[in-house]
Amino acid sequence: MRLNPQNTSPSLVGKLIITSSTDPVARGLDYLYGVRCLALDSEMIDVVYDMNNRIPLCAWISEHIDGVNRQLEKYLQACHDCFHPWEQPPIQICAAPIAQGFGIDALCNLQTHPITILIDVGRVVPADWLRLVVHEYAHAHVGFPGHQEQFARSLSHLCLGLGIAPPPRESAIESHLRFYPDCRPTQNPLAFWRGE
Repeated sequence: MRLNPQNTSPSLVGKLIITSSTDPVARGLDYLYGVRCLALDSEMIDVVYDMNNRIPLCAWISEHIDGVNRQLEKYLQACHDCFHPWEQPPIQICAAPIAQGFGIDALCNLQTHPITILIDVGRVVPADWLRLVVHEYAHAHVGFPGHQEQFARSLSHLCLGLGIAPPPRESAIESHLRFYPDCRPTQNPLAFWRGE
């Protein structure tokens, strides 16, 4: 897996280079292995070991991941547009099924360059994908993990710019900010990734 070297703008969105194989399962598996390299822990993308789901998931990913990632890139650009160009961190964004055991819907890996945002679009209804991107973008904008005051300011700024109610000041504490803005969960996160 590598990033597209031709895109070097401040609003960089990295592109996973997927094998040219005509086998959709091989292409999907290649994508998942590439995303594993971008996660905070490679075990966060554990479906590569799930023999019951690997084939349908990889086939679906091969056919549909470009469209899903294009939608996430639009949301990423909307977040960038809330800030001056010099305030926009270089970020790449990708969709991937995140292992249930980690208990998260998305993550921001500040250790990669560009910063990586991974979104498990199967965990929340599509209408709330922007909300996941906003939360993770606030982490990237601040440049460190946690949900302290700088995160709250960045998150509030994004919410106001994108027409989402900002977190109330009295509830701007870490335990509340960890899940803000609220997203509606799906019943079965892997169902989306199987195309159901």
